Amino acid sequence: MGCLMYYKDDSDQLGIDEFFLPFGGKLKKDNRWVKAAEIMPWSIIEEVYLRSMNQEIGRAAFPARIAYGAIYVKQQEQLTDEETVTAIAENPYIQYFLGLKEFRDEPLFDASMMVHFRKRFPFEELAKINEYICTGKRPEEEQKDDDGSNDPPSGASHEEKQSQAGKPNKNTSRKKQKRQKQNRGKLLMDATVAPADIKYPTDIDLLNKSREHLETAIDILWDKLPHKGHKLPYSAKKARKAYLALAKCKKWTKAKCRKAISEQLRYIELATAQLKKYEAQVPEHEKLYPYWLKDRLDVIPKVYAQQKEMHENGTHKCEERIVSLQQPHVRPINRGKRPNPTEFGQKLHLSVVDGFTYLEKTSWNSFNEGKELIDVAEDYRRKFGCYPEAILADRIYQTRENRAFCKAHDIRLSGPPLGRRKADSTDEKIQGQLYRDACERNAVEGRNGNAKRRWGLDLIMSKLEETAKTEAALSIIAMNVAHCLALWLLRFFAFNRFVLVFQ
Repeated sequence: MGCLMYYKDDSDQLGIDEFFLPFGGKLKKDNRWVKAAEIMPWSIIEEVYLRSMNQEIGRAAFPARIAYGAIYVKQQEQLTDEETVTAIAENPYIQYFLGLKEFRDEPLFDASMMVHFRKRFPFEELAKINEYICTGKRPEEEQKDDDGSNDPPSGASHEEKQSQAGKPNKNTSRKKQKRQKQNRGKLLMDATVAPADIKYPTDIDLLNKSREHLETAIDILWDKLPHKGHKLPYSAKKARKAYLALAKCKKWTKAKCRKAISEQLRYIELATAQLKKYEAQVPEHEKLYPYWLKDRLDVIPKVYAQQKEMHENGTHKCEERIVSLQQPHVRPINRGKRPNPTEFGQKLHLSVVDGFTYLEKTSWNSFNEGKELIDVAEDYRRKFGCYPEAILADRIYQTRENRAFCKAHDIRLSGPPLGRRKADSTDEKIQGQLYRDACERNAVEGRNGNAKRRWGLDLIMSKLEETAKTEAALSIIAMNVAHCLALWLLRFFAFNRFVLVFQ
């Protein structure tokens, strides 16, 4: 969004007593939006927002607090873009959260601006904002730990990092070095999938939609050409009937599927050739297509090539398989879990420390989360100045490479040891430890389930590749802010109870 110009607002946040309400009264200090405004790192948010702006040309953009606050409110309350604009206009507490100085009963912006707001906060930057909310310090400050001067560069190999990890720092005292060598805390890791808002894909549906979009483009160009001969080299009604013959069938046999797919592939081939012929006769044909049809026409050749390859080879797998014409970036993620063994969306790798969830990695393609253990452990050391005392994860993380890394850094990795079980008292201790680890590891499963049931991670409604990642990151941030508010309530009631006891 480089065409917009941004003026930084240096004014401080108004106190709740200074917020003007035209109907009288004052805002309450213990309201959740007032507390959330205190938790948010607004200076970091504005720095992220400034990077997407042009300081010289363009019209003035909305303030960073309004842009970020709007998309956060949407995710917090699980609203649509239109409902979010309405909620902001109706709630004075939300307007205080957005940094306004007085209550306004008219909409601040159009609902279409929500898409642009999400584009200005990429996933990587939101992960830093989330880290600040969880740890209370900037990522730049975390890198300046007591032993930070001896840390190898980010591009160094794992062997270099391991060799330099034990080198003492001359600038630190022995007491600090001793404290840094002690592992503290427990690191919980797990991966999950944030499903996208798409129809359950089938090959025949994708091919039928592709054919219909091609016919739509031909209809647009047909009006600009002299009508000679037939518009299509086949009957559109017969092509539709060929699709419905399988779509309405109760039992889809392999022979019926291959026949229907073969017919649709042939229709797409004929329609593509006819469309290219018409486009050659209409020089400015791209200006006649609506924006959504242009995107579909770019994706259809890739879908046709993939389906043709799978049909000829008799397989159901291919690289970078497209399962949605509207969201071609979505990929199938095979999880092997009931009731949906295969999910369609982005895969997220999350870690949990002291009840806070951290964003480690996201990808539209499937990846092996077990290979991310070393990077996550190193990132834990960057955040907290030491390695974790224990890493609690499932079996996919218990590889020999991960075991060797944990052993070298005195980290206890959950899971049974290699080799045969020994029928003695040691085995009983191991089994007891495995049970306790499994109980504690339930926390990360609970956080994943909570993010999906309450914070909208079970269905990402954003359609664009970058905004969908932003929405998933905001779900995690909203969950962590709620955890901060819950801790504040616990401390508040504990303090009041302490005062009552000693009165």
